Amino acid sequence: GNLGEAGLVASLARPGGNVTGIQFQALELVGKRMQLMKELLPQLTRVAVIADPQHAGERGERAATQAAADRLDLRLDYFAATNPAELDAALATARASGAQAIVFFSDAVTYERRGRIAAFGIAHRLPTISGWDAFAEAGLLMAYGPNVKAVWARMAYFADRILKGGLPAQLPVEMPHIIEAVVNLRTAKAIGIAVPSSFLVRADRVIE
Repeated sequence: GNLGEAGLVASLARPGGNVTGIQFQALELVGKRMQLMKELLPQLTRVAVIADPQHAGERGERAATQAAADRLDLRLDYFAATNPAELDAALATARASGAQAIVFFSDAVTYERRGRIAAFGIAHRLPTISGWDAFAEAGLLMAYGPNVKAVWARMAYFADRILKGGLPAQLPVEMPHIIEAVVNLRTAKAIGIAVPSSFLVRADRVIE
């Protein structure tokens, strides 16, 4: 999660405590994610957000998402999901509320149910967007954010440093190295969205 907001990290450069690693949810990525979504879906006016409010960093990401929605003239409806049953209820309520797309924050609840989320989006022809590439790989329409495999590889490097005697407080908290825009073209076709070639050429990865 967002380590700074979780109150675990004194400063990004020198954490000072016993937590180090990579800040998954760089808030700068949120605005770009919303912008890409609006570019891909220019008719969009109403968006649902589904997230676990107990996830560290959720408040900051929610505020950044709302700010981006305001700039893009989008109405944002927020639905909380702290477990699988609540996630299923949030999906149904978001659809019933008239959402034209659903944004999922990258947390344990949404990550574990990413296959279910993808199936729901396809069944109801609803565009689905999240922050980690693994969501698009599971069948969501689009993801913009860190390459999860690269993040875990970097986390393994940190774990190795600590096991070899490095003090966690002296290891810097890094931003993810690889940021990707991933578009799932199979899903786009299934829900009837024509992705312009001008958009595809700017994507880092296209799943066909």
